[in-house]
Amino acid sequence: MAKYLVIVESPAKVKTVKKFLGSNYEVAASNGHVRDLPKSQMGIDIENDYEPKYITIRGKGELLASLRKEAKKADKVYLATDPDREGEAISWHLATALKLDEKKMRRITFNEITKSAVKESIKHARDIDMNLVDEQQTRRILDRMVGYRISPVLWKKIKRGLSAGRVQSVALRIIADREEEINAFIPEEYWSLDAVFKIPGEKKPLVAKFYGKEKEKMTISSKEEVEKIMKELEGVSYQVSEVKKGERSKKAPLPFTTSTLQQEASKALNFSTQKTMRLAQQLYEGVDIKGQGTVALISYLRTDSTRISEEADAMARSFIGEHYGENYVAAQESKQKENKNVQDAHEAIRPTDVSRMPAIVKESLSRDQFRLYQLIWKRFVASRMQPAVYETTSVKISGGEYLFTVAASKIKFDGFMSVYVQADEEKAQNNTLVRSIDKDTVLDFQEFDEQQHFTQPPAHYTEASLVKTMEELGIGRPSTYAPTITTIIARRYVAKENKNLYMTELGEVVNQMMKEAFPSIVDVNFTATMEDLLDKVGDGTVDWKVVVRNFYPDLDESVKEAEKNLEEVKLEDEVTDVICENCGRNMVIKYGPHGRFLACPGFPECRNTKPYLEKIGVKCPKCGKEVVIRKTKKGRKYYGCEDYKDCKFMTWDVPTDELCPNCGKTLFKRRGGLIVCNNEGCGYERVAEKKPRGRKKAEKTDE
Repeated sequence: MAKYLVIVESPAKVKTVKKFLGSNYEVAASNGHVRDLPKSQMGIDIENDYEPKYITIRGKGELLASLRKEAKKADKVYLATDPDREGEAISWHLATALKLDEKKMRRITFNEITKSAVKESIKHARDIDMNLVDEQQTRRILDRMVGYRISPVLWKKIKRGLSAGRVQSVALRIIADREEEINAFIPEEYWSLDAVFKIPGEKKPLVAKFYGKEKEKMTISSKEEVEKIMKELEGVSYQVSEVKKGERSKKAPLPFTTSTLQQEASKALNFSTQKTMRLAQQLYEGVDIKGQGTVALISYLRTDSTRISEEADAMARSFIGEHYGENYVAAQESKQKENKNVQDAHEAIRPTDVSRMPAIVKESLSRDQFRLYQLIWKRFVASRMQPAVYETTSVKISGGEYLFTVAASKIKFDGFMSVYVQADEEKAQNNTLVRSIDKDTVLDFQEFDEQQHFTQPPAHYTEASLVKTMEELGIGRPSTYAPTITTIIARRYVAKENKNLYMTELGEVVNQMMKEAFPSIVDVNFTATMEDLLDKVGDGTVDWKVVVRNFYPDLDESVKEAEKNLEEVKLEDEVTDVICENCGRNMVIKYGPHGRFLACPGFPECRNTKPYLEKIGVKCPKCGKEVVIRKTKKGRKYYGCEDYKDCKFMTWDVPTDELCPNCGKTLFKRRGGLIVCNNEGCGYERVAEKKPRGRKKAEKTDE
């Protein structure tokens, strides 16, 4: 009987795939890459037309020997590494390292690890796609060139341990540019003006927003302007001049791509991009489900397509019809706007079996696995459902020559929203109309509510918004978003606080030097054009050597110029007021693998170190010493006294330097912007930074 060998990437897949294929098949894992460029050198033969010098990865010798032994016994070897360019390259490296006979070697791919998908892949076995291999090679070589040529320059000119990257340095530039925008931003004042009306027979007042004049929308820029408008409106009568009723529909969302999954998981679940990809990998490779064994729950996780197979689409529609009703089934598949950067090799991320509802597998998953699976499942089901329909009412109220407007809406048909609502979905307007309003409705004017506002600067990037921007600009590809962000945070070029990404001093210095010495490397348009070229290598329209030949000479010249002309930048350690008890020097802040710590500048004579405690400028309510930021073992932030040995004060809420007007105790700031008193029995609270709202009662006039 014929014997077949199937080689997958991950050991987690071995048992599942073996179960599907039966006793004639042996399944083994390569544990990722088996060959790569050497770490000790650039590993590219510049003189020999940029030929890469691949070596066996350290520790993979025994594994390759075992695979070679199994391959010799097999009548046919199926290379079943991941269905992307990285997987294609691993298959090629395996074929080379194992010296596989081309006649008995075949490449197979499956988008999901299910019985039907795996068996179908065997029927459609093919040759290794050398175009995809060349694309991966080119990306790897360019990344190696940038990293190994530029990083030593950063080491020499700034400090050891720094790195540059073809995508990483551009991502850093994007964050730095946003910081510059924020720093340069000048707020502009503007005012809102609401008119409050009483409607006979209604308890709830009607609040209308100032629009302007009949054919001219007006912006109120100052207090003087708002007071002028209110003065002009004194004594006028108000009437409903127009009521429009209508409908609007909200389309169902598209299924997840790698990018949109990372964004939504960040917003809805507070997951980092790295965590999202790690959990998605586990769900893709398979989880032990009670009574079912190891089951792969989702399709392949690295994709930028929203396409769904006909089988999966039909299954979803049948499920929706059965569980929600036929009126909830989408009339036709939602289509993604055409994007030239989309590689349509894989389906969108979806459940492998839509009938496997989250509640069914909840007990078999970790909390985070369950939350991510639930998000993917809900999004996919929603994508096959009808739009939500809102009933809208738009009211115009005229007073003198000015107009006020009221807009309200209520859900008429929930459609996909019965299953899924996006994390950043706008909350339904509270200003719902409790009764029907028409032109005959009597309006009893009560008061004006004027409010001062200031325009806000652009928001700091979060991991989610950075991924979105990188995707829109064509920087990187689905597989690179998470490792890129992880790297710039790990290198301490960027600090992450409350989801926001901030440039560090080190990041600013590195970015400035990259802009000065290597402008093309950190140029967004150049990098996006390079990504397009690399995609063309993948589809066979551009020769990979041509890309490398055109790239390296310019890089080489820029490096030589930088080595010669760039001035060294000395990053001084931040000196603190903490005195080293061993030698009397002022200790400095250093960075280690677990964050900041205090060290004596007298190293190596004095090796004294201490934890770094960041003060918040507030005195401890118990003993009067400084309150500092501390972290739990899991990394959650809390606030405690600097003298933690003698004073046990701790709180999750942020202490302020304000005292309660009722009881005189310290006030705390809670999430959501509330300032509260935690003193038992007091109960004082107010909204943080609430400014007094100017209200002006209408003067009574004799009519």
